[in-house]
Amino acid sequence: MKITIKELANNLGISITTVSRALDGYSDVSEKTRERVKVAAEEMGYFPNLSARHLRKQRTDTIGYILPSERSRFNESFNSEFFAGLSDATSRANYGLLVSTAGYDSTKENSLYSSWVQGKKVDGFVLNRIRLGDKRIQYLRTEMMPFVSLEQDPLDEGPFNGVITTTESVMARLVDHLINFGHSHIAYIGTDENLVIDQMRYRSFRAQLEFRGLTPDPELLMRIPLSFDFGYEAAAELLNKSPRLSAIVCVNDMVALGAIKALEELGLKAGRDIAVSGFDGIPESAYSNPPLTTIHQPVYEIAYKLGSMLIEKLQNPEILDKTTLIDPTLILRKSTG
Repeated sequence: MKITIKELANNLGISITTVSRALDGYSDVSEKTRERVKVAAEEMGYFPNLSARHLRKQRTDTIGYILPSERSRFNESFNSEFFAGLSDATSRANYGLLVSTAGYDSTKENSLYSSWVQGKKVDGFVLNRIRLGDKRIQYLRTEMMPFVSLEQDPLDEGPFNGVITTTESVMARLVDHLINFGHSHIAYIGTDENLVIDQMRYRSFRAQLEFRGLTPDPELLMRIPLSFDFGYEAAAELLNKSPRLSAIVCVNDMVALGAIKALEELGLKAGRDIAVSGFDGIPESAYSNPPLTTIHQPVYEIAYKLGSMLIEKLQNPEILDKTTLIDPTLILRKSTG
């Protein structure tokens, strides 16, 4: 037979109101009492009526994440690590996580954000792959819907609450490493220049080349969708049109792994004939042939932090917005010699 909140309160010798507020996490109930109520609820098999609880609190205890992609790519390493971090952060706080995929600014994406916001399906959003003048941010601000993001839209004038990965110094170390090995014709395979991550990474790459006295060659710049296949095609094209090319810096690891495959099929070896590097530090980068030089960022930890920051803001709306800086690390491997 289902245990009621009244029976739980009677067993503990405290009021129903105190039990309810303890289970809802209100700060006016002491930590000792909250823990006592939680333990008793588990022992007696009491489960709160979530629908009534959400109605009473005027929130869903659920956050939303819509991966801006035309197709589901949660099996890709970056996305799976990111999703795992979000899942663990929400689970630990007893929150739900509503997830979907949709191409940026597509009819599907606009419909999802609108239906989740207007239908009150989530209390807030985690955003990734921020763009210049990001329409998602504009919409959420208009609807006064809380959100956090990985990277900041430089065109957005509102308060920022999220994580920024610092790029300048670590990209400078990578470029210095390549130049010190004698490379002067260095290509960059990037992605959509409206993506903030590409803006940051290419700007840092270009700035360090110029600092070292090298002029970036527009013929050695390519922009492609973020995928293994497009990395493969881009590297093959670069090698075909630029015989003096000796190094390729890629916007992420999947693109870099595609470039290594292209070299292999052309009878070349990454690290011996052409240096190749990536960004993200996905697990596959350590096991490619040869192992990939990469700039590692702790994707799981970043996503966990974002989920925790959003939940903290939802539970305590008065707290100030926070900017967390993450310093990536350069991992040198055989793909750059």
